Amino acid sequence: MSTGCRRGVILDRDGVLVIPEFRCGRSFAPRRLEDFRLYPDAAGSVRALKAAGFVVIVATNQPDVGAGLMERAVLEEMHHRLRAEAPVDDIEVCTETRAQATDRRKPGPGMLLDAARIWRLDPGVSYAVGDRATDVEAACRAGFIPVFIDRGYTAEPQPTRHAATVYSLGEATDWILSRESNAA
Repeated sequence: MSTGCRRGVILDRDGVLVIPEFRCGRSFAPRRLEDFRLYPDAAGSVRALKAAGFVVIVATNQPDVGAGLMERAVLEEMHHRLRAEAPVDDIEVCTETRAQATDRRKPGPGMLLDAARIWRLDPGVSYAVGDRATDVEAACRAGFIPVFIDRGYTAEPQPTRHAATVYSLGEATDWILSRESNAA
């Protein structure tokens, strides 16, 4: 279902833009401001996508807030810093834990569908980039073209329904821009 006419790229936050903590074959979102750092290619990738005419939105599960492990003010400061470094257009956040989950929590499509509605994006010509099977599932359920960044997690299932597998946001950006130029 098309909700608009614009092209967009929805980016997961941790493992895509932000360097997570790696433990036991999984990634974990930073909980402290001093641990919050963007990947070196994050800002340049967002700028390149925007220069190509895409609306760039972050859609992120942040259950540590819902679980009481992180203050909302810390999350808001992280997002302030993210916006200061990388010119994203918007940030959709779901603070629900698995036990509290509605369709906004990935793998539910809610955040992506909300972003599509608010920003008048056409999911059929828009992309969603993530580093987990839940990101890819949310993209598929919302009708976006899913791009999987393989960070080598060994304790999580690999997605099966994605258009491309890459190893960084820079590679995802190159793949999207190349696909767009070949389609033109």
